[in-house]
Amino acid sequence: MPNIIVTPEAHAALESYKMPDQISFGQHMVPIMIESDWANGQWSQPVVKPFGKILLSPTAKVLHYAQEIFEGLKAYRVDSKGPFLFRPEKNAERFNRSGSRVGIPELPVELFLESVKVFTRLSRDFIPTKSGDSLYLRPFIFATEESLGIKSSLAFKYMVIGSPSGAYISSEAMAVYLEREFSRACPGGTGWSKTGGNYAASLMSSKKAHEMGCLQTLWLDALHKTHIEEMSGMNFMAVIDGEIVTPVLGDTVLDGITRESVIKLAPTLGLNVKEAPIELEELLTQIKSGKCTEAFACGTAAIISPLGKLVEKDGSAYQFKQAPGPVALKLKTALLDIQEGRASDPFGWRVHLD
Repeated sequence: MPNIIVTPEAHAALESYKMPDQISFGQHMVPIMIESDWANGQWSQPVVKPFGKILLSPTAKVLHYAQEIFEGLKAYRVDSKGPFLFRPEKNAERFNRSGSRVGIPELPVELFLESVKVFTRLSRDFIPTKSGDSLYLRPFIFATEESLGIKSSLAFKYMVIGSPSGAYISSEAMAVYLEREFSRACPGGTGWSKTGGNYAASLMSSKKAHEMGCLQTLWLDALHKTHIEEMSGMNFMAVIDGEIVTPVLGDTVLDGITRESVIKLAPTLGLNVKEAPIELEELLTQIKSGKCTEAFACGTAAIISPLGKLVEKDGSAYQFKQAPGPVALKLKTALLDIQEGRASDPFGWRVHLD
């Protein structure tokens, strides 16, 4: 088990920190951070220090070649229960899968898990207690070697930061922009990994979506623009003929931990789930006919967020019959009950931190 050093300055920062009266998603940071550096083939002893600026050379490779990965997970402390983490081992596994795609050295799973646990324990007084709120944890690694040569970095920094956060998306059904022009990820690329470049590729469309009054973008396959893949940072699910349908995973779709959890949880609630290709035009026909009654996004930040309508570039829209729908609401309630400690945990997903 890695020995994580907590500096006196970190303790002092925590003691003097006051929670803001109002929280949103990712705006206010707990006043500590964890750091470990990769050099000469190994990770240094991690250190907890006060949250602050990072000193980087202008030639650090991350600034030029985007060699970087990140994860997102949450800690919960509602109704005086917890703190709880939700399936952090899955984040650790995906973190290393993402790193393997962009040439980042493996971070020991034990180091990942212990660092998020130590961070959560130290920050327990700053975990929001309202249901649906959480302490959002952001572990990440970026290349720090000081060289402009195009090659994998020989130096990296691993960090953990955290934010007392409210809901990423409101509980109201959101409008979603249907992206038919740009692509988020191509076969053989990095679409399945959590690396910043994937999200950079979505930002122009996100700008357009907001101009259209939408909160998110729905992405299609890059080659033919005929099949739904995912949303920007969330997986997509639709209820068709009473059955939940979600696109099949591939190298252009992120293997969402919430997605997998929904697939396992749904049958215990009497809901059927099918992983299958979703052809766009067929889905639009099913929305108009009422065969597809509702749809929702799922992800760590979003939890489960219902969709209200799909919006085309010309402003025309396809409205879901039920928005928010009963399936999304049922799943969100059941998932939060496990994450926040109100319900039993038959899957062993919840990690209780003493």
